[in-house]
Order: sequence, then C-alpha cells, then structure tokens
Amino acid sequence: MRRAPIVLVATVVGTTGVLMFKPREVTSSVASSSSSTASQGATVSKSGSTTTATGAAVSTQVRVTIKGGKITDIKPLQIPSNEPQSVQISNGAVPTLRERALSKQSAAIDSVSGATITSKSYAASLQSALDKAGFTAADGSTAPTTAPTESEEHGHGGGFGHGGPFEG
Repeated sequence: MRRAPIVLVATVVGTTGVLMFKPREVTSSVASSSSSTASQGATVSKSGSTTTATGAAVSTQVRVTIKGGKITDIKPLQIPSNEPQSVQISNGAVPTLRERALSKQSAAIDSVSGATITSKSYAASLQSALDKAGFTAADGSTAPTTAPTESEEHGHGGGFGHGGPFEG
C-alpha cells in the first residue's frame, strides 16, 4: 500500500509529460528548386491559356498548373518531415494526393490513411493556389485553407485522446 501513492504520482507526471510533448516541425524539400520557390510564398503567373500558381505554405506547399480550364499538373515544393517516418509517409502519400486532385479537378480530396496532416496541408496549399489562380472546381467543391492541427493527426506522430488511431 505504501507504493500506491508513488506509482500514482509517477503515472500522472509521466502522462502529463507525454501529453505536453510537441515534436519539432521541419520541412523537407521534394523538388530541386524548392528552397528558393518555397520561400517565395504564394505566386501566380499566366502565359496564354496556362496559369501556374504556388499555394501558401501550410506545412506542405504545392504548385499547380492550369491549362484550358483544367488542372494539368501539381508539383510538391515542400512536405512535412519532423522525423524519418514522417518523410516516408509523406513521400508515399503525395503521389496519391496528386492523382486524386487531378482526377477530381478539385482540392476537396479524401485524406490518405495514415497521412492525415500531409493530406490536409496538401489540400490547403492546393486550394490556396487554386484560389489565387481564380480556378473553381466544376462541382464547386473547395478544401479548407487553414493549417491542420496535431489533434487532427489521428496517430501520425503519436497522439492521445479524441481521434486516436483505434477510434472508428
């Protein structure tokens, strides 16, 4: 019985420390010219019927090309990478996100399982670029342009409480 208060205090202190932990967010360049392009912020350029727009950096940053009123290409300029596993997850998710956005012709795309932060920040940056280019999806759909929070991460990087990886 004498150990119970010690174990209880140690459990509370340990749990508090884990819940207060915030991993350092570092970005990784995925395009050869990303360091100069990513630092430039959101930009738009037009040449004939082609518009190229760079979205806001929302932990992920993309550049979209629109030709003849259709999204023809999306290039990632930076992706979140706070640890090697995050880089691997993000690098695996980006091609899927690109294909979904090209197929739907919208930034309102489904998240890739296990890459919630990358998915939401990709969609937010893409929507920012589409807004700056004056592009509207045929179905009128849009994605939020705000940065996702760690509580929305659902287990990528470790989280406790609501929205955990085992909740349905």
